[in-house]
Amino acid sequence: MPREPSAIPCPDWATALLNGFSQVLLLRSPLCGLCCLLAIVLSAPNLVGGALLGALAGLLTAQRRGYDRADRQAGLYSYNGVLIGILISAVLPWSAIVPPLIIAAGGLSSIITHQWRKRGGKLLVAYTAPFVLLGWGVLALATPGITSPVAANPVSGVLRGVGQIFLLDKPMAGLCIAVGMYLAHPYAATWALIGSVLGGGVALLLGEAQTAWMGLYGFNAALAALAFSRHNERPWLTLVAISICLLMQFLFGLLQHPALTAPFVSACWVLHIGGQLLPRLPNRMSRA
Repeated sequence: MPREPSAIPCPDWATALLNGFSQVLLLRSPLCGLCCLLAIVLSAPNLVGGALLGALAGLLTAQRRGYDRADRQAGLYSYNGVLIGILISAVLPWSAIVPPLIIAAGGLSSIITHQWRKRGGKLLVAYTAPFVLLGWGVLALATPGITSPVAANPVSGVLRGVGQIFLLDKPMAGLCIAVGMYLAHPYAATWALIGSVLGGGVALLLGEAQTAWMGLYGFNAALAALAFSRHNERPWLTLVAISICLLMQFLFGLLQHPALTAPFVSACWVLHIGGQLLPRLPNRMSRA
């Protein structure tokens, strides 16, 4: 995940936690993280505890196991905990077992992230893969919820596409997150909104209007745009990433199972592997 300097002085633990929220967006910015936390507070206050508990579990696990302090401060061991904490809080009814489950999942996400980075992270970056793997396990225990229809509104659909990155379905959440992204990285933020727009447009072309207005086709495309928009000189690469992500979104949709952020992760892996293989093709052809 990219790291960006922050000018906000705050305690180390607070910086690490806020960076964990911003790293969900592949950004390192406590101010952006604060905007993301505010989005949860304003749109889904019942999920705040799970998000913080998951982030804290990931951070403390990394600290306890002696993982690199700079990486801990950057939020690299917290962001998957944020997402799994939100997911567990959203899909499982409250009970005494929920907090320990969030702590266990958040800690496990930190361990998986570390092992992934240690053993294979140079070629296949973990991104939110730990969250996806743990999230699928959580969803296997959950009772499917009922999604309420929303009114057709393109602007709200785009904002929901951003908010759904944090599993939030309110336009206000997307607005808060977008503000945070613009404060941290305006170029990447613009591409994230473009990704959400393109995702919603594809959903409409596929005849899935409610999916478009709910932002469920936009958030993976927004994440893919964030992952590759740091290549400012190659906007075509960002468009390719969005396109592959939307293809993956369609393929995962055929499985009739929540994909979470798997389309984003798999699209990034396809591009990373392609980037490793393509430079070698001319050499191989010259030896033939």
